Amino acid sequence: MKRRNVLKGLALLPLTGSMLPKQSLAGPILSDKGSLVSQIPGPSVASSELNIFRSIGVEPIINCRGAFTILGGSLELPQVREAMEAASQNFVQYDELADGISKRLAEITGAEWAMVSAGCAAGLKHITAACVTGGNPEKLIRIPDLTGLEKTEVIIPEYSRNVYDHAVRNIGVKIVHVSSPEELKKAINSKTAMIYVNAVEGSFTGQPFSLEVISKIAKPANIPVLIDAAAEHLTIPPVHLKRGADVVAYSGGKAIRGPQCAGLMLGNKDILMSAWQASSPHHGPGRDNKVGREEMMGMLAAVESWAKRDHEAEWKRWLSWLDTISKKMLTINGVKTLIIEPTALSNKYPVLKISWDPAKLNVNGNEIAEEVGRNKPRVAVGDADHPDGTTSIDITAGHMKEGEDRLVADRLYEVLSRKRSPKSETMNSPSGNLSGTWKVGIKFFSSMDQHIFTLIQDGNWVNGTHKSEFHERLIAGTIEGNQVKLKSVAEMPGNSITFYFSGTVSGDSITGDIHLGEYRTAKFTATREKSKAVRRKVSVPGGPPLAT
Repeated sequence: MKRRNVLKGLALLPLTGSMLPKQSLAGPILSDKGSLVSQIPGPSVASSELNIFRSIGVEPIINCRGAFTILGGSLELPQVREAMEAASQNFVQYDELADGISKRLAEITGAEWAMVSAGCAAGLKHITAACVTGGNPEKLIRIPDLTGLEKTEVIIPEYSRNVYDHAVRNIGVKIVHVSSPEELKKAINSKTAMIYVNAVEGSFTGQPFSLEVISKIAKPANIPVLIDAAAEHLTIPPVHLKRGADVVAYSGGKAIRGPQCAGLMLGNKDILMSAWQASSPHHGPGRDNKVGREEMMGMLAAVESWAKRDHEAEWKRWLSWLDTISKKMLTINGVKTLIIEPTALSNKYPVLKISWDPAKLNVNGNEIAEEVGRNKPRVAVGDADHPDGTTSIDITAGHMKEGEDRLVADRLYEVLSRKRSPKSETMNSPSGNLSGTWKVGIKFFSSMDQHIFTLIQDGNWVNGTHKSEFHERLIAGTIEGNQVKLKSVAEMPGNSITFYFSGTVSGDSITGDIHLGEYRTAKFTATREKSKAVRRKVSVPGGPPLAT
């Protein structure tokens, strides 16, 4: 894009609100004083070359996937942006600001106290620090060296291990796993700082190791319980506090539609005051998680809006958008649709499942998701293959904008109704045999590492082991001609890293690229080991040893 177009896009950006209807997802866009509030850009702006992201060569996406951070979370409400803009115009003492906001949030939600953090994960980190230090700043500034501190362990149920508990571990605590009430009782000791629970199915009321069960065991021992409800709809009063948690953590930039880089912590005042002490602007281990006055006031505005929003009308609007898409999809022979209305609090948005027999349309859900997600106009959708042989894509309505239902319907119809030839099951003959041991040099962004493949080839199919610096796991894939594709997954509690190797083999060398999912990319060069296998006869003793 030419420089003048970049400047034109930037110049027109503040005017986008005037180009839209006077009704947004949040209701009227008029402020109390009657002035227009800056609005969420409508489809006409998103599809225009004036779009702010296109001004830097980045193609925007229609979000039919959900409130994922990689897509930007959710769209801030107009009231939120107005509050953030107002907060940016003046200075304020942050402790006074935090106290004022906490008091107001407590009044709205019915919680004892509240805290706004720089995202939900930052809040988890600050609360862990609070439970380790008890608000003692001499202990706080020692983190992550917990030598000499009394509270150094956090208990986590096995079902709660997840990629976000890095925030808890960042404090330097020892993680103790438990899988039953009996194990929890044995694990609690004088070193236990808190119990961290993720709001997943295992924690639900009625489950054998539910939040209620955990809290009942923790309370007599005076062990605080933190529950991570990041993607949930906010309940007023907070249901998890009534179920026994001491603090519940929400993401500000998901269902609540506040600032993406804000989190909402609700619950015990003493813990949250210590957590605020452990966060910026105060110096210590939480200084790196700075939350601005803009995000703090924006989060307050989001919660105030949440308490007033017509959630029933919002749900009906989402259903109407899915109905528009469904009707268009049903005009394609062989396609079925189903609208799912979840009742659980997490990611609570209606979803349209579009399914078909991949053998009849000659395409599967993943291929459709890749097609519409990578090419203009870009649409992010979910996909899945099912045991009955069908395939599908999912459309989540909660973060779509007015008018995008028609755009999505037309886009999916064009791609899904396209005539495709049956896929050939024949694979090209391999150019060589990969069986053997390979030394694999991997070039990450700023370092080199050495891995080892031990491979066995059977025709086009390749299996074996992949040994890295910290893990050894299975690896599998194919070779067609001189093209090699292999996949391995490094698994650890709450985390996994998938390595997709794509390379070209030439004799005893393979070179290519690695796709690391959310961790982006790397390059590799593999060289086959020349050494021959050792051949040695084994003599088995005839009985017990006669000497040691």
